[in-house]
Amino acid sequence: MKPSSSSAAPAPTAPGEPAEGALSSRAGLFNGIAAYSMWGLVPLFWPLLMPSGAGEILAHRMVWSLVVVGVVLLVLRRWSWAGELIRQPKRLALVTVAAAVITVNWGLYIWSVNNNHVVEASLGYFINPLVTIAMGVLLLKERLRPAQWAAVGTGLAAVLVLAFGYGQPPWISLVLAFSFATYGLVKKKVNLGGVESLAAETAIQFLPALGFLLWLGARGESTFGTEGGGHAVLLALTGVVTAVPLVCFGAAAIRVPLSTLGLLQYLAPVFQFALGVLYFKEAMPPERWAGFGLVWLALTLLTWDALRTARTNRARAAELAAQLPQAPATAPLAASASASVEEAPGPEIVAAAEDPAPRP
Repeated sequence: MKPSSSSAAPAPTAPGEPAEGALSSRAGLFNGIAAYSMWGLVPLFWPLLMPSGAGEILAHRMVWSLVVVGVVLLVLRRWSWAGELIRQPKRLALVTVAAAVITVNWGLYIWSVNNNHVVEASLGYFINPLVTIAMGVLLLKERLRPAQWAAVGTGLAAVLVLAFGYGQPPWISLVLAFSFATYGLVKKKVNLGGVESLAAETAIQFLPALGFLLWLGARGESTFGTEGGGHAVLLALTGVVTAVPLVCFGAAAIRVPLSTLGLLQYLAPVFQFALGVLYFKEAMPPERWAGFGLVWLALTLLTWDALRTARTNRARAAELAAQLPQAPATAPLAASASASVEEAPGPEIVAAAEDPAPRP
């Protein structure tokens, strides 16, 4: 009797050929690096849209992002979530709040880049993990480990040093960090995938954004079509610039550990900072270097603490798995316990990597 295909053993891997899991992890890592690199290099794109103002660029980003994610969802045939969302007023209200908060974040970031504040904007994304932790303590009553308290205190000292250097608090950085952290908190409550969440938020943004663009056109102040076809294409590409990194992130999130994504998240502000200093030639007086140095020290503390906690959790998971009966029925349970604990890098990394906001 010929054996069925379902019972056939998988084909062996050729010597020297990477296993399927390794290829998947490598693809995930590549997508993660691509996503955060694109978010980090986006300051190069916004100046190309001048002489459009930040408000017009923002409105085009909202409109064209909905078009792009609509096409993506159409190709993937993922629409069932929309009906469920509409039937849940509380979740829909949270999506509206998320759309409002990310509007502030996007708009301020575009304005910052096009008005020579790239370094200060990058600081907002450096301190975002610290703000996320602070909000967890204040709003969710979370308890912190000593290293996390040290990191938050160091971050606060950095803000004070930078406020002294600027002559005022770094408002751009603080608004970007708090808006981004608030957005992440709201998204956790909504519990939608990245592409679906962007579609829902831009659907809410669409009519006000389109109305604003029509109003600009009626006043003769729109640059869409008046600055040439190339400029119009660039404005339309704001949707692609928004959606493509998010799609890459989604591909990475299902293939690599959260701890890896948590480390990759620092690529974006590092690239932004480097562009601000090396390409846009923004000033970096000593007090600003001192403030950024304190921020980087705080992030080093957070990362060290998160990785140490992850190693401890893995060790505990191994002990738990060893204590469980070695019956076939319990083997999946042991593997599940080990995997779930191994993927627990700490709240500061999970908050940043588990459910990403559409980045600048």
